[in-house]
Amino acid sequence: MKKIILILAIFIGVSACKTNPFTGKKMLNAFPNSQIFPTAFAQYDQFLTENKTVENTADSRMITTVGQKIASAAERWLTANGYPGYLNDYKWEYNLVQDETVNAWCMPGGKIVFYTGILPICQGETGVAVVMGHEVAHALADHGAQRMTASYGQQIGAVVGNVALKDEKALGLFNQYYGVGSNVLGMLPFSRSHETEADKIGLQIMAIAGYNPDEAAELWKRMKANSGASSTPEFMSTHPSNDTRINNLTVWAPEAKAEAAKFGVTSFK
Repeated sequence: MKKIILILAIFIGVSACKTNPFTGKKMLNAFPNSQIFPTAFAQYDQFLTENKTVENTADSRMITTVGQKIASAAERWLTANGYPGYLNDYKWEYNLVQDETVNAWCMPGGKIVFYTGILPICQGETGVAVVMGHEVAHALADHGAQRMTASYGQQIGAVVGNVALKDEKALGLFNQYYGVGSNVLGMLPFSRSHETEADKIGLQIMAIAGYNPDEAAELWKRMKANSGASSTPEFMSTHPSNDTRINNLTVWAPEAKAEAAKFGVTSFK
């Protein structure tokens, strides 16, 4: 039991050693870029071989152009705020994939996919910048590595509980409720906090890239209309509700413009 507690203590200590450059807070992250990036890059390459990429079209070129502008804006912000070289290990890549799913995602290290299904909701370059900023922000804040770290922590908690509890009834109750409880009270709020953080960071870097942050709330209004009446309650979801995001983005847009102004950007697409 002492060994398990020691392992848990070491795990927590190692996980708290990184700082999020955008928030100044310690990050729950036990995985260095050198460990997680190569795996992510390989998985991304495998995904591309198994899916149809759209190449040499106006839409695919737009995805790449917007991605490059957002990544450049992120580098400007990081350098200006004392993090030069932060992106040295990143290998930015932007691909449009033929799929009607309304989605986009970014793997650790900057490997990004947009599905064609999200383009009608984006309604052009600025809408793409909203989504791109959000996805790039996930990579910048090491959210993938943090989720892996939290998942390992959840597993360690289960092991500790099973070793510590000797009473058969108590052990049965622990195993019955630990999974659901740790998800609803731990993993899901953790995931929602990442989505909120990516929304805010993404809003700032899209503004620095010259895109109007006011468009972010408008895009999420369209996302809400597209999702229809049915939606998962926020406390049971990995993402904040559409209304929460719309409200947050509306409040944060002036702050994003003020941040962009520090870089001489005062007019927006």
